[in-house]
Amino acid sequence: MSREGAKKGQSVAFAVTWLAYATYYLGRKGFSVTKARIVKELGLGEGMLATIDTGYLAAYAIGQFTSGLIGDRIGARKLVAGGMCVAAITCAAFGQGTSAVILLVAFTLNGFAQSTGWPGTTKAMTEWTRPETRGSVMGLWCTCYQVGGMVATWFATWLLAHYGWRSAFTAPAVCIAAVGALVFVTLRPGPYVLVDGTVASRRLAGRAVLRSPILWSYGCAYFFIKLMRYSFLFWLPYYLHTALGLGEVQAGYLSISFEVGGVIGAVSIGIVSDRLTTVSRSLVAATGLVGLAGALFLYARLGPSSPVLQFTLMALVGALLFGPDSLVSGAASQDAGGPEAAARATGFVNGVGSVGALLQGYVTVGIRKAFGWSAVFYVFVGLALLSAAALAPTFRRTRAFSGASLA
Repeated sequence: MSREGAKKGQSVAFAVTWLAYATYYLGRKGFSVTKARIVKELGLGEGMLATIDTGYLAAYAIGQFTSGLIGDRIGARKLVAGGMCVAAITCAAFGQGTSAVILLVAFTLNGFAQSTGWPGTTKAMTEWTRPETRGSVMGLWCTCYQVGGMVATWFATWLLAHYGWRSAFTAPAVCIAAVGALVFVTLRPGPYVLVDGTVASRRLAGRAVLRSPILWSYGCAYFFIKLMRYSFLFWLPYYLHTALGLGEVQAGYLSISFEVGGVIGAVSIGIVSDRLTTVSRSLVAATGLVGLAGALFLYARLGPSSPVLQFTLMALVGALLFGPDSLVSGAASQDAGGPEAAARATGFVNGVGSVGALLQGYVTVGIRKAFGWSAVFYVFVGLALLSAAALAPTFRRTRAFSGASLA
């Protein structure tokens, strides 16, 4: 492949995978925005809302492991395109649901479909990025799930306000299907794929993922990170509406502050991790997590006092949460996995993290019921520090760029 062809191919891969993963969020954020309306119209309680969240997240966690395995075998294009097609169908089905059982089944199946996104798109980006610039490239690329979250929240809120809660699922389903078709047509393998890898070498790399102490540390840290992130993603609009008294629409729009900060955090930490070549990416991430603990403490004490301060502090929380999130689950995991096991490495870390996300509904609701909303944020302070501590065994680890290094 010529240098010009490689540059063009990288731009196409970056654009189409960025768009694809951002679009996946259209099928996720509708539920968090419409929870209050669904409660009113279908009579569901907080416990059932948490159960639906849990069904989705359980399927998503299991799917991360299987999607990583499948992705390294069939390639990113087929995995992502097929996953988006199924995600579109299940999202539309949720929008037509009339009972708790239907919503639970549809959202659980949606979780399986959504799980194809991260292993598939990060595998594609591994094939199109040099390890030396991976932090910066992936930091910019990882804005897909902050921007995707923002747009999805805004879109779902707008649809809720104008056409009712069901439209917040049926309209996004069309968008997801269209982008899935685009991925199938345009995405191709990159120059950093190991075309000469044997079946035996791929199996060896896959087994190395499960034995890797590096990835287990990343996964443990991501367990706490993702528990916090999904608590905000799934419950922030509900908190703003029920605890602070904001209207449904205002709460939906204000919650976007979380992802606004996330964009800044992901880009900044990626650049920093590339420039500090003598420092492990995990140490950079842990530093951000300690800062997150401080930001969460400030939010618990000062956040509800005014809308402006609410937006500012939540943006700070988003920056210091999404930054380490993107680094641990993206560039650091790709470095560890290498070309042969990129999908399995990122899928493994995201899968372990998704177990934490699986618990967020019961953790958030349980703490809120027992001690109030303020206690939720204080608990998150502790979780941020635990996630930083989980990364400590990898602080002195030199950067490794091949699957063989996992063992």
